[in-house]
Amino acid sequence: MIEYRPDKAKVARSFAAAAAKYDDVAILQRQTADELLDRLSLMKIAPQSILDLGAGTGRNLSLLQKHFPQARLFAMDIAPDMLQQARKRYRQDLGLKRWLPGSSQKLQLLAGDAESIPLADNSVDLVFANLALQWCEPSVSFTEIQRVLRPDGLLLFSSLGPDTLTELRQAWAAVDAYPHVNVFYDMHDVGDAMTSCGLADCVLDVEPYVLTYPTPMAMMRDLKMLGARNVNEGRRRGLTGKKLMRQVIAEYEQFRIEGLIPASYEVVFGHGWKLPQAGQRPAADGSVHVPLSEIQRR
Repeated sequence: MIEYRPDKAKVARSFAAAAAKYDDVAILQRQTADELLDRLSLMKIAPQSILDLGAGTGRNLSLLQKHFPQARLFAMDIAPDMLQQARKRYRQDLGLKRWLPGSSQKLQLLAGDAESIPLADNSVDLVFANLALQWCEPSVSFTEIQRVLRPDGLLLFSSLGPDTLTELRQAWAAVDAYPHVNVFYDMHDVGDAMTSCGLADCVLDVEPYVLTYPTPMAMMRDLKMLGARNVNEGRRRGLTGKKLMRQVIAEYEQFRIEGLIPASYEVVFGHGWKLPQAGQRPAADGSVHVPLSEIQRR
């Protein structure tokens, strides 16, 4: 598995700074969230509690609430400024005239990191994570998710693979040797981490997405507005000079197709279940097979 430890403080600051204008440019985030919600509609699950991990500005909270009106929602994000936007949006989307305090409110906001989730063991039935786990070390975040899931609970997520922003990566590589584009884990590493932490019946697949822009600078401005800044250890410190940026733009221009600049994303979709009890794996028909030795011990 690759060694990748993002600067979490920088991640939090970047997304906090992006909170106010995030929704204006979150095109990919909306597309992948809609795909996750479509997949969720095919799952046989009726959660009483849902964790939207990496909730951002809360675009998916009301959609989850409408899909599961009986469920209590936990919206968690590493950037508290994002959570303030999420609370406003949730209220607006559901037509609430005011923020309802106390037990009648179905949404609880949590500031935190997916590598240290501020919830008790066995406390949620569904973890929904749209383009959030790429900022985490998989074995740590999946262990935490497995911990907070109740037995028979579901993790449904999207993340980014290593071929994300390959055009930008190649353009920078032609100019200097510093890492300028965030490094993400391969699908196979993600799958290994899921199974090693105890998640079962894990399914992963990869889908390519391509966004287009009029210029390389327009693409980079959107990345900045999203808060998706370079958080690599070993990144170049200080400001990037105009001459260097002109070189990068010139290199990027070779990818122009039909008058537009592409930005490619490798999106990893996945889900996995927490087993109902150690050693008991649901069969395809939903039944659980218990070894005879286990029955005899009882």
